Amino acid sequence: MTDPTRVRVRSIALPTEHGGWGFTLEPILLGLLVAPTWAGLGLAVATVSVFLARRPVKLVLTDLARRRRLPRTRVAMWFALGYGALALGGLAATIVTTAGPFWWPLVVAIPFAVISLRADARSRGRGLLPELAGGIAMGSSAAAIAMAGGWDWVPAFGLWLVLAARSYAAIVFARAQVRRAKDQPYDRSGVYAAQIAAVLVVGLAAALGIVPLLSALALFILALGAFYGLARPPVPAKTVGWTQMLFGLIVVVLTALGVSTGW
Repeated sequence: MTDPTRVRVRSIALPTEHGGWGFTLEPILLGLLVAPTWAGLGLAVATVSVFLARRPVKLVLTDLARRRRLPRTRVAMWFALGYGALALGGLAATIVTTAGPFWWPLVVAIPFAVISLRADARSRGRGLLPELAGGIAMGSSAAAIAMAGGWDWVPAFGLWLVLAARSYAAIVFARAQVRRAKDQPYDRSGVYAAQIAAVLVVGLAAALGIVPLLSALALFILALGAFYGLARPPVPAKTVGWTQMLFGLIVVVLTALGVSTGW
């Protein structure tokens, strides 16, 4: 039989959404592929720790906002403190070994993180704006890792732009697919517009030499996947999540390949 206490702790300690894992690991992987350094590894540890802390912090803030103290509140607080300590340790390692001013992307990401955290505290984290803000905020780690490895800020922020466009297109598509699976109304034209906008933005950045041309190709592949997905019968949310993680990997690999080859 399953121990209910263990299940409760796991639900506090580990996020369950596949999309969140993807938006966290993709920028880390991209950053370490294009700029593998000890400073970048420290930022990777800090980023994962911040992502893991989101769930327990949300529970603590929710309970405090509702003026209640449940058995889960203390457990969540300890996990939040533990993940916070790991994040500070990774950040300290980065400060000691960095080759550049890595903190600028993190500073720029603060408003997006605040929007996401405020929505979480009010149990509104599933809204479109908080999801977009959270995905964009996590993407900043790719730029930070690159700058910690000595990159100039323009190409580093270009990596973030690619991931932000990918997040926007993926979130709009995934939300539509979930609504389709529940037989709820959704905005098909909005999904198409999001895919086209993402391709155009990254394509323009590629034309200006800010991002690799292969990044634009990756976003084009994602757009084709979204168009195909909307033309097919709806699939379960878990399938949508795993599929989007695969598409995210395509974006990371093609962008890293573009950086290494100049394409």
